[in-house]
Amino acid sequence: MTMPTRRTKRGNPFRGVLDVVSEMNRISDRMTSSESSTVQQPHGHSDAWSPTIDLLADGSDLLIRCELPGVASEDVEVSLSRGTLTIAGLRRRGKESDDAFYVQERHYGQFRRDITLPEGVREDHIEAEFVEGVLNVRISDAAGAPGPALITIKA
Repeated sequence: MTMPTRRTKRGNPFRGVLDVVSEMNRISDRMTSSESSTVQQPHGHSDAWSPTIDLLADGSDLLIRCELPGVASEDVEVSLSRGTLTIAGLRRRGKESDDAFYVQERHYGQFRRDITLPEGVREDHIEAEFVEGVLNVRISDAAGAPGPALITIKA
């Protein structure tokens, strides 16, 4: 009799890559969007709009897809500093901003996502392309980088 084989789930080598502050901002955004008020309140740093992203391996490359509906490509900036990739920009209000809204759930204004990249990534490893409201950032040869080092805690 053959025993069924157990599949072990492969660990995510990029666990911990997403910046915790950006992720908390995104969660805060989702929680506050269900407020009963129909008028959008001004947002501060802690609950500013934070666009959603996908982070995936594409062969040996790391691919970041960032949804930016309603954002013009000239209003987006991608930068790298000390191992952190920053996607920042501005979603502008249209001419309808003077209209009387019954419900307004979309966020406008500045946004920012910070993503900690694996060690050794340089600016010349990164390419960015904006297509149909999605920013695609490709980081060459970053998908095979080792994940964070775990530190043993002594009891």
